[in-house]
Amino acid sequence: LADNAQAQRPRGPGGFVGVSFIAADPIGELGSFIDQGFGVELAGGAPMAAGGHVRLRADLGVVVYGHERIRDCSYGCRVGSDLTTTNSIVHGGIGPELVFSSGNFQPYVHATAGMSYFVTSSSLDDRDGFGPYLETTNYSDLVFGWKVGAGLRFQIGGDRKPVYLDLGLDRHGNGIANYLTEGDIVDQADGSVTIYPNRSEADLMSFRFGLTVGLPN
Repeated sequence: LADNAQAQRPRGPGGFVGVSFIAADPIGELGSFIDQGFGVELAGGAPMAAGGHVRLRADLGVVVYGHERIRDCSYGCRVGSDLTTTNSIVHGGIGPELVFSSGNFQPYVHATAGMSYFVTSSSLDDRDGFGPYLETTNYSDLVFGWKVGAGLRFQIGGDRKPVYLDLGLDRHGNGIANYLTEGDIVDQADGSVTIYPNRSEADLMSFRFGLTVGLPN
């Protein structure tokens, strides 16, 4: 009877993997240079203690906050292409996640520490939809980054591998960073390129909306 009771006892939260859409807003000084950004984030976690209510979480995401496209042509415009410049922030970190419930509704808080990579790159794309064929990094800066956040998972399906709708709000701290925005790369008449980098605090608030799949214990 004791063994049967133990087998029927509800298990705590297990591991998870998930993907989310991100809408990011700059805060503080960064808001003077850029507007909103959008991107995706991958996350995963494994139970560590307290019956799975304490997890080790890792995430990796990218936010695009600027985009420029210039029509270009070569050899008398017989060969057409688009010159595309993208301003992005790639962030990743690892840290604890605390889950307050193991039912269909799982509120949680988390904190991670890692790195944030501010990068501006340009590429040539053909106009037939086959993607970029030349790409270069114009400017980049790697800084220490941390994140704290909270969220709520709603189970929408599954049993042994439950599927959750995952909503969350995060605060990204990046300290002082160097980065480019739209218009900071200027093509000169002699063919040279002049870059005007910005330097400021680079913190963000982001809203996450995605799906998470729970892994069995």
